[in-house]
Amino acid sequence: MYTPEDLVEIQRKTLRTLVAGQVIAAASLASAVTVGAYVIQNILGADTAWSGIASATVTIGTAFMAQLLSLVMMRKGRRVGLQTGYLIAFVGGIIAGIGAEKSQLAIFLFGLFLFGNGQAANLLSRYAATDLADVKSRASAMSRILFASTFGAVFGPILVVPAERIGESVFGWHQYTGPWIFSACFFIFAAVNVMIRLRPDPLEVSGGLRSQSAAGVKPPQFRVAMNTIVKSPAAKIAIFAMVISQVTMVAVMTMTPVHLKAYGHESVSPFVISLHIAGMYAFSPWVGRYCDRKGRLSAIAVGSVLLVLAAVFAALAGESALLLFPALWLLGVGWSFGLIGGSNLLVDSVPLESRVQVQGTADFLMSLCGGIAGFSSGFIRRAVGFHMLANFACLCAFAMFLVVQNARRKQTVTQVPAL
Repeated sequence: MYTPEDLVEIQRKTLRTLVAGQVIAAASLASAVTVGAYVIQNILGADTAWSGIASATVTIGTAFMAQLLSLVMMRKGRRVGLQTGYLIAFVGGIIAGIGAEKSQLAIFLFGLFLFGNGQAANLLSRYAATDLADVKSRASAMSRILFASTFGAVFGPILVVPAERIGESVFGWHQYTGPWIFSACFFIFAAVNVMIRLRPDPLEVSGGLRSQSAAGVKPPQFRVAMNTIVKSPAAKIAIFAMVISQVTMVAVMTMTPVHLKAYGHESVSPFVISLHIAGMYAFSPWVGRYCDRKGRLSAIAVGSVLLVLAAVFAALAGESALLLFPALWLLGVGWSFGLIGGSNLLVDSVPLESRVQVQGTADFLMSLCGGIAGFSSGFIRRAVGFHMLANFACLCAFAMFLVVQNARRKQTVTQVPAL
């Protein structure tokens, strides 16, 4: 048995370990995915409508691998699940690099699918941070993990050019091969960090593994998890908020580098994406505290407003890159509010024995819908323009605002005592 003091110390160690893994993995993901659309254009041509397929494949890989890693976590705990995700992502990065080098689309996309394990592991890390957290501090604990991603994710895209040059000059690789190979190697360090330092396992200490066993839960079945979600109105709102936040963010973010390149601003793209990722992660401690103090629904409402503003700025950007800086920054901050608010609302809404199962399903739905948004964004941009893509994203964010405002109204009504 662990004393309360032991649990506090284990939680501190858990957060330190997860933070280190987030920094490394986020740098890897951000640096590689930044050039994904360029690899597709190099293979299929600059005018291809399929440029969004790179981001979409990673995101869809994240969706399906979230289910796989949740299964591993339910059986073996957080440590084994996270290290498995990082190691498969390493293999995926190497395969993607080979595909980029040989201009083989099928090989490249297969590598991207496996590379999505890194994002799946990073996303599931936020739930690991809440396993031992007090109810009143769950959002703050989760936000610490997302904040750690800032350092890797902001500087990751900036490392793209050095990685390209080293790959070309030292190894004789194609311009876009280096970022994938070097990114893959970062995942080795992330896996070793979790393997050695995430002991004891927070899910096991919290009783999550025992709860899964006691409930007779087998592998995370999608239907079982969906039944759990459907029975909880709050869980449904949480899933909706996470999905819309991801769809809005991915759709606009994926086509921003392509839009910039089309108007001769390719050199600006890494800095716009870095600012976007800073918005996603750098303000998460404040987002977490806001979520704990003001409530989950309030955080989601703020996120929806910021996403609407971001889409409006993106739609108005036109040929200028100037408006895309605040647009992508707001897009990142809005996503952070939506993800942290939705994720914590989900954790609060389901019983302990169902949490890992539901968490994996939630990330599956969020990433799958984000992948579809990323895939279709290239076709939408080519058919009706980047500004119309941003307008579609604006409508999605506004729908999220209406849903959460309706939920807040109902919550207020139920809290008013009858006269």
